[in-house]
Amino acid sequence: MIVEERTLSSEMIYKGAILNLRRDKVTVKEGRTSYREIVEHDGGVVMLGVTEDGRIPMVRQYRKPTEATGGVCFELPAGKLEKGEDPLEAAKREMKEETGYTADRWEHVCSFYPTVGYSEELLHIYFASGLTAGETDFDENESIDLVLSTPQELYGMIDRKEMSDGKTLIALLLYRLRA
Repeated sequence: MIVEERTLSSEMIYKGAILNLRRDKVTVKEGRTSYREIVEHDGGVVMLGVTEDGRIPMVRQYRKPTEATGGVCFELPAGKLEKGEDPLEAAKREMKEETGYTADRWEHVCSFYPTVGYSEELLHIYFASGLTAGETDFDENESIDLVLSTPQELYGMIDRKEMSDGKTLIALLLYRLRA
């Protein structure tokens, strides 16, 4: 039987620009208590766009947390939601900023929690089509290379275990299921 936990108290451990960390005291089975460390994050968006010739805009950028495995990630364009921001509007903004592309058609494919054990982060995957190329508008702290890849090239990278970004793997595999 699943026992729903009830929060007895909550302590903010860290408040940052991108995330917060809190520690909750909760009830667990048989009247006992335990603690949960929870990352508060406003969530984000992931965009899989397809150009008229069938290529998918990907980005290559340095990601500090992946330094142990080289630090450079090959991933779909994505971005953080601002507090209260509509995910579709964020997807449109981030796609334009990171790739320069705008899209005529948007489809919300799914939303998922990447790490349910300790984070509230919720990611929203969108497929975009009817792309029009334009100018990028990177954030001042971003350094991104745009790479247009065919689905077959990307599936080959997955098969060879050359891709490690979870949100990108999920979106590409969902796209592959539709083909």
